[in-house]
Amino acid sequence: MGALEHLEPRSLFPDLFDWLESPFPALRSGMGQTMRVEDYIEGDEHVIRCELPGIDPDRDVEITAGNGVLRIHAERHEEKKEAHRSEFRYGTFTRSFTLPPDTDYDAVKASYDKGILTVRVPLPKTAKPEIKRIAVQK
Repeated sequence: MGALEHLEPRSLFPDLFDWLESPFPALRSGMGQTMRVEDYIEGDEHVIRCELPGIDPDRDVEITAGNGVLRIHAERHEEKKEAHRSEFRYGTFTRSFTLPPDTDYDAVKASYDKGILTVRVPLPKTAKPEIKRIAVQK
């Protein structure tokens, strides 16, 4: 895998600035390529799914969790073939997510199936999302 890339950790919960990623790739210069992800809460787990077709998860993926950050790093190697055109993305892909305090790093699990990497992070009892209605004062 390549050199360690520094990226600002992302929250496990949706970020208001996610819209910056797709429409304005020039603003991401220096960040490398990003993998497309979706995330959601399922029961007592936060699930992160990453589109990573064409990689070998044993050789090309590194997932680390610690110090409040989950980091997913993958690398897709270009096959040397004579081609007239290639629209595939090759190189390194890295995403980082901020983890809630008291996350049990030993309980984080990952699987890979049909080009999708799935990482499951158990929510600490203190971090379970609770929706509370806030009254607006007049």
